[in-house]
Amino acid sequence: MQITPPFGRLITAMVTPFTKSGDIDWSGVEKIASHLVSIGHDGIAVNGTTGEAPTTSDEEKDQIVKVVRKVVGDKIKIIAGAGNNETSHSVEQAKRAAKAGADGLLVVTPYYNKPPQAGIEAHFKAMADATDIPVMMYDIPGRTGVEIESDTIVKLTEHKNIVALKDAKGNPAATSWVIKRSGVAVYSGDDILNLPLLSVGAVGFVSVCGHTVGGQLRAMLDSWFTGDSNKALEIHQQLLPVFTGTFRTQGAILTKAALNLMGLPGGFTRLPLVDATDAQIAQLKVDLQAGGVKLK
Repeated sequence: MQITPPFGRLITAMVTPFTKSGDIDWSGVEKIASHLVSIGHDGIAVNGTTGEAPTTSDEEKDQIVKVVRKVVGDKIKIIAGAGNNETSHSVEQAKRAAKAGADGLLVVTPYYNKPPQAGIEAHFKAMADATDIPVMMYDIPGRTGVEIESDTIVKLTEHKNIVALKDAKGNPAATSWVIKRSGVAVYSGDDILNLPLLSVGAVGFVSVCGHTVGGQLRAMLDSWFTGDSNKALEIHQQLLPVFTGTFRTQGAILTKAALNLMGLPGGFTRLPLVDATDAQIAQLKVDLQAGGVKLK
């Protein structure tokens, strides 16, 4: 089964760098977007979990899309997070993201409410009907409290605008069946499962570690899709310390710390996230260097 990747293969969910006072560091946004382009990305996902979207205003989200577009031009896809736990506001966010210039929408399962599958299905259909740009569903039950069940995913992929799934469910068996039944383009949303999900038919990654090891992830993808599975496995094993180390606490916290260690403007977090401690940064250095990341 050959599934076309609608947004390319390598996408990173970009952080939103803040100043110590809590403002968005717009120069930092530009520099990180430029960094991601330089290491081989096909797409950048903004206003997602790693972008601390629950803490940014609708106006800030619009501007992030516009600033990243200014940097990447038309060659790199921009997928904008649009969605929260209330459907009418999510639809408004979707329309705003499309107007700001996004190429696609990343739509998370409504969180906290724990809606039944009928509610989840209706929510995604409302989002897909809101604009003409394609939608990537985002299944991450560890954060939302409820999964998108396989039958629901298969039904939703019948919608013309729902073209992909970011899979952070941690259940490759279920994902295998979804791919077989629907042919949907699945992107791994959990870096340590990138290679396992490729093996069951995923088309690419929506990564967090792409900030630090995007070049190696590009090489893993290229190796896999040219038939060199041994090389892909070698890269996967080399990057295990980075995959584990980035998520010793919340991923945006340590990704920002990692970017700072690399001489890039990771900046600070906004509450309720807090910046990495000295001890966490010391361990992060060990993890990154074990995975081959060069630090300043």
